[in-house]
Amino acid sequence: MAFGDVKTPQGLKELNNFLADNSYISGYTPSKADLSVFDALGKAPAGDYAHVARWYRHIASFEAGERSAWTGAPLPQLAGGKPTVAAAAKPADDDDDVDLFGSDDEEDEEAERLKAERVAAYAAKKSKKPALIAKSSVLLDVKPWDDETDMKEMEKHVRTIEMDGLLWGASKLVPVGYGINKLQIMCVIEDEKVSIDLLQEKIEEFEDFVQSVDIAAFNKI
Repeated sequence: MAFGDVKTPQGLKELNNFLADNSYISGYTPSKADLSVFDALGKAPAGDYAHVARWYRHIASFEAGERSAWTGAPLPQLAGGKPTVAAAAKPADDDDDVDLFGSDDEEDEEAERLKAERVAAYAAKKSKKPALIAKSSVLLDVKPWDDETDMKEMEKHVRTIEMDGLLWGASKLVPVGYGINKLQIMCVIEDEKVSIDLLQEKIEEFEDFVQSVDIAAFNKI
């Protein structure tokens, strides 16, 4: 196709439509055709001619010496000396065409928008999944001072301990000899919330009943 006066809105519109699908005026590398239209424009166009503006900035990025070295077939002239461009139609099935301009501003903005949408969708999906809470099952041996210790009262005191992430379970008395029993009590703790060392210290604060506390079993749930 041929462009008329590229300084007119109609000429700019035709040029903009052509550059929407082509990297250069003719072929796949800068040529004399690009230089002719570049000189005819004189400056980047104002208005909504994004493809022309992109092409113009690309051609302007070359040094004057580089542009003067471009060769190509002579261009036909319109009446009045206005340059025209004879552009070979881009083959519809040409899969090897490479856009040497790279990504323009509009393409970059679209890629960033899509990326942001994907990240937001992933974060929303992930936030809906319940967080896995690490828990442990702990079996404690709570030993009294002697056989005269009130074991029911001792257990009652132990169960008064309340901590976020602590749940008391079953208990039983286990003989240790000489008529003395120890309190064996189960509890479930959330690992991030409950320190087992702190729990032992709290139990041992009941000095009238408790001689010591040992961990009989410790299992991750």
